Amino acid sequence: MGKSLVIVESDAKSKTINHFLGKEFVVKASVGHVKNLPKNRLGVDIENHFEPEYITIRGRGKILKELKRLATSSDQVYIATDPDREGEAIAHHLAQEIGPSNNNIRRVLFHEITEKAIQTAIRQPKNIDLDKVEAQKARRVMDRLVGYKVSPFLWTTVFRGLSAGRVQSVALRLVCEREVEIVGFKAQEYWSIEGEFQTKGSEVFKTKLVKFRGEDLIIPDEAEVQKHIQILKTLDYLVSDLRSKEMERQPYPPYTTSTLQQDASRRLGMTTKQVMAVAQQLYEGIDLPEGRVGLITYMRTDSTRLAKSAVQEVREYIASDYGLKYVPPSPRMYKSKKTAQDAHEAIRPTSSKHSPKKVAAYLSPQQQKLYELIWKRFVACQMSSARVEQTTLEIIGGEYLFRVTSSKVKFRGFMQIYEVEKENDERISLPQFIKKSDPVTLIELEPEQHFTKPPPRYTESSLVKELDTRGIGRPSTYSLIISTLLDRKYVEREARSLRATELGMAINRILVSEFDHIFNVDFTAQMETELDQIESGEKERSQVLNDFYQPFSESIENAMGKKEEIRESLQEEKDEKCPKCGKDLIIKWGRNGRFIACTGYPDCRYTRPLEEVTEETGEHCEKCGEPMVIKIGRFGRFLACSNYPDCKFTKPLPVGVGCPEEGCGGQIVERKSRRGKTFFGCSNYPKCRFATWYRPVIRNCPDCGHPYMEERITKAKGRFFQCPKCKANVKSDEETSS
Repeated sequence: MGKSLVIVESDAKSKTINHFLGKEFVVKASVGHVKNLPKNRLGVDIENHFEPEYITIRGRGKILKELKRLATSSDQVYIATDPDREGEAIAHHLAQEIGPSNNNIRRVLFHEITEKAIQTAIRQPKNIDLDKVEAQKARRVMDRLVGYKVSPFLWTTVFRGLSAGRVQSVALRLVCEREVEIVGFKAQEYWSIEGEFQTKGSEVFKTKLVKFRGEDLIIPDEAEVQKHIQILKTLDYLVSDLRSKEMERQPYPPYTTSTLQQDASRRLGMTTKQVMAVAQQLYEGIDLPEGRVGLITYMRTDSTRLAKSAVQEVREYIASDYGLKYVPPSPRMYKSKKTAQDAHEAIRPTSSKHSPKKVAAYLSPQQQKLYELIWKRFVACQMSSARVEQTTLEIIGGEYLFRVTSSKVKFRGFMQIYEVEKENDERISLPQFIKKSDPVTLIELEPEQHFTKPPPRYTESSLVKELDTRGIGRPSTYSLIISTLLDRKYVEREARSLRATELGMAINRILVSEFDHIFNVDFTAQMETELDQIESGEKERSQVLNDFYQPFSESIENAMGKKEEIRESLQEEKDEKCPKCGKDLIIKWGRNGRFIACTGYPDCRYTRPLEEVTEETGEHCEKCGEPMVIKIGRFGRFLACSNYPDCKFTKPLPVGVGCPEEGCGGQIVERKSRRGKTFFGCSNYPKCRFATWYRPVIRNCPDCGHPYMEERITKAKGRFFQCPKCKANVKSDEETSS
């Protein structure tokens, strides 16, 4: 019997699978796609049912030649690319190329890279799913049509090199619309009142005023709050209600791609791109003492479905390690959302026995953190509910009602392994010796002023959640969408938030104005549904593309007719004349951002950067002695001579902290990474490579005396300072002695 050829996508996966299949199989990698649309032309025959023109990717010819050679000498060829639309398309292209050498080709699906799963899949080969191939082809053609038609339009109206994507532009629209909401938000004042009471047993507790005359109390200003306080001080109070009830807190479902990205971003501070890269490594295989094994199931999924064997194994594990009271009477089943393709299981460990503690020594820090998150979520989803006792105490005085609620965990259940944030009422203690109708004494009233807050900017986590909830994109696309927005500088990170840049806002205004019916949430979600219908065989690819293209091509034609008008709408008049020809100057867009240019172009080519002076520094130029100022340029803030353009001296912006590396003598300066993210590095770079993402601040650590601390901002703690040496934290409003 001859050998069989197994083709997978990555080298890392091929090594793992080779270990499981043995000498009768040769496992080789295609290294991803082998064919794609051409880079320098549309590559779609619109007149011939939108047929794509696929060509071999540069560098893949050598790989295909080797695969054909191996196929010729093999009895059987198994194509085991990833079990999704993208993987199906790769399998189809490989089959087309290898078919003439060996047409005995079957498709196998590896949902997890374990010995049992691999052996089972090889024994149950399938045919390539041509409907799934058609769906992927439709998506690829649709994205190419949008990219190759809209992007050149942006080049003629803004500047060359910009791009517009079918789904990416909708994500940009969400970010920009949130920015508009924030800018246009007007805060409204309101007040609350807390009452501090004492029982007859001298126990003191706090409550909140919630009702007046049986209605929810809304206090708009200080004058109103003082009126209520004057009355409240004159009243007698008693306990009008004291009730307790036990509630169950259910565990969360196992991870989908979307919820994993959200949770890893929130809990671990990882970007969506990092999450997917690390999850891929865990899926493809890790070297353990027993050999190389995939630790998690396939990580691109929208399903919460679990294999019965995995559920049975984890229930036995929970009973063994935590006790029978932590095992619910029957296995938990979770429903996937209606729009889910449900092609794969949820993301889970391939075996509950590979506990994080057992495999930690074989994982990198990021792998270990992400695996622990996945493992705990999966185990917790099959554990008993937590039981919480909630007690509500109400105090009545005249026409006023005060209320306080406290919660106490009676049985931790799944929270024994998967920590959840404490509810506010879990931090509140109620008097031990108090009962209904007891009189209580008002000790103090504490009025507090509040202002309504604007909606928060999207984080990577909340943007993924929004896209997923609205049915925009698919699990495999979220990371790429966000990366593209950052790479194109349409969006930038500010702390952990995503903020639309000036360029992003300008691009969004054009796209919404000219292509509102294409780049909107409902239409994009509908297109995802139609792609699913192609995959299920309900619709034809050519009809879906034709229905999309007809109105789209009309919009392109109309927009191209208005390009001069659009270009002028992006320009701003500047109350200044050109120093060369005397004509008016304007502010316009270019590859490196906005700049000042002469309206006499092309006869007059005068331009200069648009740099905003933000503040003086007290420093003087090392070349001409004139004052130095802080300016904003292409790469962020920097120090520049105020005598520009006669003196063009510049240098990075120092933060006032010396480099901590021994013997360096440099200063820490503010810089921008290639991705546009601010970081802080030594002015002696490249001789000194000290760098940190956090702004150093001259402030001695109160614990170890370290000469500086780092400014940090988190959702939970707000703004605070952390010592880079001993990790001590100090609140931003506290003074630390020097």
